[in-house]
Amino acid sequence: MNYYDLNQINNFDFDSISYNSPQDSITFNSIIKSNIKPDLVYDQISTDRNINNFLNQISNFKGSINRGVRIISRGEIIDLDKLSILESLKFKFESQIWSKSNFNLMTIGYAVIVGGTLFFLLLFLRKNRLNIYLDNTKITFVFLIILLFILITISVYKFQPNYIYVVPLCSIPLLIRAFFDSRLGLFVHVLTLLILGFVVPNSFQFLFLHTIAGIITILTPSDLYQRANLFLSVFIITSIYIISYFSISIIANGDINDVNLNIPLLFIFNGLATLFVHPLIYIFEKIFGLVSDVSLLELTNTNSFLLKELSEKAPGTFYHSLAVSNLAESVAIQISANVMLVRVGALYHDIGKMSNPNYFIENQSSSFNPHDDLDALESSTIIKNHILNGVETAKANRLPDRVIDFIRTHHGTSMIRFFYEKAIKSNSNANELDFRYSGPKPFSKETAIVMMADSVEAASKSLKDPSVKLIENFVDKIIDSQIEDNQFINSDITLKEIQTAKKILKEKLNNIYHLRVEYPD
Repeated sequence: MNYYDLNQINNFDFDSISYNSPQDSITFNSIIKSNIKPDLVYDQISTDRNINNFLNQISNFKGSINRGVRIISRGEIIDLDKLSILESLKFKFESQIWSKSNFNLMTIGYAVIVGGTLFFLLLFLRKNRLNIYLDNTKITFVFLIILLFILITISVYKFQPNYIYVVPLCSIPLLIRAFFDSRLGLFVHVLTLLILGFVVPNSFQFLFLHTIAGIITILTPSDLYQRANLFLSVFIITSIYIISYFSISIIANGDINDVNLNIPLLFIFNGLATLFVHPLIYIFEKIFGLVSDVSLLELTNTNSFLLKELSEKAPGTFYHSLAVSNLAESVAIQISANVMLVRVGALYHDIGKMSNPNYFIENQSSSFNPHDDLDALESSTIIKNHILNGVETAKANRLPDRVIDFIRTHHGTSMIRFFYEKAIKSNSNANELDFRYSGPKPFSKETAIVMMADSVEAASKSLKDPSVKLIENFVDKIIDSQIEDNQFINSDITLKEIQTAKKILKEKLNNIYHLRVEYPD
């Protein structure tokens, strides 16, 4: 009887046996089924134990390698046997490293590396970008950018390690540069790569490719509010990725035929993903309240509510702001300042004059001057108040702080000389501080440019019979007096840049008054 028959013993067919009567059949079947017992029983536990014993006797290894024996030589072709040995070596190495005894130590090591890297970033911000270091929102944004791209890269490596070059890490310097500056963007980019270098495979190639691409990203056009510049930047970045990868592969393999052509395709997808930096900029603006050049471009629209209101209530101030904007923009281009920020700051710097437009000469359409009925101190107070009114109006209309800075600083702590001299005539003991703006002084290259352009443009209206020489002396006198008054002491503008600004302002004013150099007969 075989094993199958034993399992079917209860269904054994006795119908072929002959009986004298039906009752005998029933009796016989009941006796047989109740008394016949199988002498062989299936034991599940013993069977499983024997199977496991046989499986344990099967070797997990195919061959062996003695200590000190070279596995493969440089330049040697890897066949299936060699590949199997290398994969076994990798498995053995990783199993030793990530053993339970070493896991906690390695975790601590990674934590120290990451913590130290982020600490270096804080030191950099404290030394070179104090305004960011003291702003919790800005620091949170910078750290969030680092964390976000680290998580994306690790996730891609975990689920699809072959697609790791699809992650658009060059978006990091683009995002940081959009809100701050290129130097910080490159620094954050490199620190992020150093952290990822301990996670990704082939870390040297990974670090080299992304570092070179990050440097190129910083050198590409910075005005991303122009869509053509963004596409140009992405094209340059993608090209550098592909060229650098081919160069590294040729150096490593010695033959262009061994280059993996799938990697350049991943770099193309990387470039397409980088194009999403525009919506990311918009999202981060709304979340953190930051301002990029894209938002500044929207503020230059002269049909916006605030500028429209300025043109209606104070038309003279509005056209003065347009003129200052054009002058300041020309200077900003020549000394490599933030052109869009300068343009917007100049457009809104005098919005506080809407509160009392008739007290400012550019809005007086008749010979009547309301200051004639006021003493010098009252007039000075009204003039100074256009700064406070401008700040309040800007905040009420949710203008960015970067724009409000121009309202605060475009007069610095300079003196309202006309009313001070008027006060001196009636009271020789007049306090000079009562006739000075409360400041602060310009604290950036951009705010210094607007101060110079504003002073020159406003004073140029008083010129009678302007000539080239008169305008040159006039510009020199105004800006030199601001330098002597230490108005630019807090800004990062250099004397060379101030001389360039003078030159540009002279040229622009000569063009406005249609003046030409007089040549001798």
